[in-house]
Amino acid sequence: MNNILFFLTPKAMCHFVYDDFTIRQALEKMEAVGFAALPILNRRGEYRGTLTEGDLLWALKNMCYMDMRQAEARRIMEIARRKDNIPVRVNTSMHELIERATYQNFVPVVDDKDTFIGIVTRRGIIKYCQQHALVAE
Repeated sequence: MNNILFFLTPKAMCHFVYDDFTIRQALEKMEAVGFAALPILNRRGEYRGTLTEGDLLWALKNMCYMDMRQAEARRIMEIARRKDNIPVRVNTSMHELIERATYQNFVPVVDDKDTFIGIVTRRGIIKYCQQHALVAE
């Protein structure tokens, strides 16, 4: 298998936040979908980084002083993020995809114009490997 599109969860099926969201909007979105990390996109659909629950926690402590009114006034791009998930392009090798998935829960996938087209989850790769390992036995 050399085509990462086989593993792709398309953008239409992904949860994400926009870079102009406030901290409160991002908190509400993460609570609603139940994920610990979400891709950040701009309104043109370009990947801008990864927002985690930890990033939001520290932003509330350091920027909002636990005041939700202040969380409505601050944008998520003001948050110091610990680590962004590094995106790959659709022509990335499986070896590189698996290497990235080793360190990231999900790997964002972008096209040649850096437009976000979806994610590949670590879980999807593991399930594929598990199914094919059982077939090989």
